[in-house]
Amino acid sequence: MKYVVGYRPDERGADAVALAAVIAKTQGAGLHLVNVVHERTEADAHVEKAALALVPDGIAASYSTLAAESFVRGLIETAREENATLIVVGAASNGLFKRFTVGSVANGLLHASPVPVALAPRGYNRRDPLTRLTVMTGVREGWQAVLDVGTTAAGRRHVPLRLVSLVEIDQLDQKEFELDNALSPARQHVNTVLAEAAARLPDNKVTVTLAHGRNTEEAVDGIGWKSGELVVVGSSRLAENHKIFLGSTASKILRALPVPMVVVPRDFVAPGI
Repeated sequence: MKYVVGYRPDERGADAVALAAVIAKTQGAGLHLVNVVHERTEADAHVEKAALALVPDGIAASYSTLAAESFVRGLIETAREENATLIVVGAASNGLFKRFTVGSVANGLLHASPVPVALAPRGYNRRDPLTRLTVMTGVREGWQAVLDVGTTAAGRRHVPLRLVSLVEIDQLDQKEFELDNALSPARQHVNTVLAEAAARLPDNKVTVTLAHGRNTEEAVDGIGWKSGELVVVGSSRLAENHKIFLGSTASKILRALPVPMVVVPRDFVAPGI
């Protein structure tokens, strides 16, 4: 298993390496750090040394400089050539609460990548392994691929899996859609997904949360987060098969998250992350 890491000699590059290393721990996954430039320079030897120095001991890593017009295209081409299962990049954040704002590279990947993309918030410097995976699951087409990736990743890492379904109260007709109603669409979907995940993982490793708020941001804020957590979300139904397209709900989740996020392409089928 290999992860392609979009590296630049700046804070975002360091964030990406840190997140890639955390996800790779206990997986035997190797990292390929790729610095996409318009043209090579003699200074690249120093950049390589600094980049590899960021990788913790015990994780195999390689480095390459790729001359290309587009950072995004360079990472995608490398991922295809390496049969990588994940692309990891740093994403900017805004304000005091570690919220994401998506830069041009991350935005490009989130609309074109054929493999999952992991986004590291600014200042991400965790060194310990992941402690929990959270899968954001909705009722729209594509949730199965997200559940598969999350369940497989949690099972291999022996960490708990949390399944979260978001409900925006303002979007509901309360008479027809009560959160505590066992027959409500959201509750039925959560129970279906929970049953499927529980069949693949030990019972005590799967929990479910029906998060709700006046909007997506409020719902995300209200469910609690751990520092060693990783969130997995799916692509919009507008995405081409096996490609990512970040939909409006996923974009809102991203802006509200205080932890890293992985976006899974539509109909993605692979060993996981």
